[in-house]
Amino acid sequence: MKPDHAISRAMGMDDDKWLRHANPWSVWTRLASVPAFAMAIYSRISLGWWCLLPVAVIVVFLWLNTRVFAPAQTDQRWETRAILGEKLWLNRRSVPIPDHHRLATRWIVAGSSLSAVPMAIGLFWLDPWATAFGAAGVFFGQTWFLDRLAWLYSEQADNQG
Repeated sequence: MKPDHAISRAMGMDDDKWLRHANPWSVWTRLASVPAFAMAIYSRISLGWWCLLPVAVIVVFLWLNTRVFAPAQTDQRWETRAILGEKLWLNRRSVPIPDHHRLATRWIVAGSSLSAVPMAIGLFWLDPWATAFGAAGVFFGQTWFLDRLAWLYSEQADNQG
């Protein structure tokens, strides 16, 4: 099983949860978890093992995030289209997506994943610049990925309607 499908399965996503996840508040609060997670780990020297408490809170929040917000009411918001595009993207083995999106998302995910390297190094060595650079790369990579998924959703919706 691919990691993206394993994560989706672990989150227990159904149509209602996808619509809740497509709420713009859900999208932006999930994106805010990247710097929050980095700060929680970075604080390990001052907090000691207590740094695991904010890490656990963030992990629990990420799971709850797809459940606590109201379902998206329209697909006119960028954030909503991005998450509905993510659902299409995760289903790409059953329903193929256009090559220009398949290849672009592969490169965007690779670039965003590479940004995790300086973030991890910065968190290990407590280097604020590497941590910030890596976290920014992950954040902007995720945002670019979401933008591509919004484009995918819009294109698919235009083709169907």
